Amino acid sequence: MSLFNIFDVSGSGMSAQSIRMNTTASNIANADAVSSSQDKTYRARYPVFEAEMAKASHQQQHGQSVLVKGIVESDAPLQKEYSPSHPMADNDGFIYKPNVNVMEQMADMISSSRSYQMNVQVADAAKSMLQQTLRIGK
Repeated sequence: MSLFNIFDVSGSGMSAQSIRMNTTASNIANADAVSSSQDKTYRARYPVFEAEMAKASHQQQHGQSVLVKGIVESDAPLQKEYSPSHPMADNDGFIYKPNVNVMEQMADMISSSRSYQMNVQVADAAKSMLQQTLRIGK
């Protein structure tokens, strides 16, 4: 794999981790949302990644980049709470809260942030190597 392909791979990794961080931020932002029905309640969302084999050039070199296949909603059960005095309570006195575990989301946010940083470091290292290669020719 050439040094130029490293930028594609690390760039796709940064893009994927950015989507992961945005999804996690959305989950955290909606963690305290309340609804009067299960259908309208926010559900935790998670991105789905796939390794993508891409032909790098006419030399038939391969590099694996990251492809975001989509974002799926969690099928974990929602939190159902009996609160008949709540203004959002249904006819039976229940309110529904998202299936978001804030501690799990914070750990995921730290993980995605560190993965993003590592991809930046890979791109910086490749840039440095290319600059050193150009200096050799002088």
